Amino acid sequence: MHKILSAAVAMGLMAAGAAQAGTTTASFNVTATVLSNCVTSATNLAFPNYTPGAGAKSGSSTISVNCTKGTGYTVALNAGTTTGTAFTQRLLASGANTLQYNLFKDAAFTTVFGDGTGSSQTATGTGAGMAAASATSITVYGQLPDSVTNQAATPGTYADTITVTVTY
Repeated sequence: MHKILSAAVAMGLMAAGAAQAGTTTASFNVTATVLSNCVTSATNLAFPNYTPGAGAKSGSSTISVNCTKGTGYTVALNAGTTTGTAFTQRLLASGANTLQYNLFKDAAFTTVFGDGTGSSQTATGTGAGMAAASATSITVYGQLPDSVTNQAATPGTYADTITVTVTY
């Protein structure tokens, strides 16, 4: 009987130990925030050699805009470093000498590409994602007119710098 009682006590202690073992759970949230982002690049525009009186010259540049999916953006061009803030006639400079040109949104050279002020217009779009294949290409059309002013230009190499601003 003593063995049976000892076995019963041992079994009771084991059951008490098993009854004291337990589990508990907790949970936590996992979050991430995707920020709007855009990157841009542009190719240079080099007009062909200009001979005064021989006709206007044209060229183009390509702006690449790559934004996070669904991000709306606006592309603006400044007036250039030579002209200041006027979009009506941009200027290339060679020292103190200048040569007229302008940048357009269309190949017909009718809509001046600028910052939206005056008669200039911007370009808009919506990002498709940051993968390289998702980039949007925007063509900027340049024209160097064979104007009376340009026909009086001094020979030389003329240059200007345009800043592309993407607002998103």
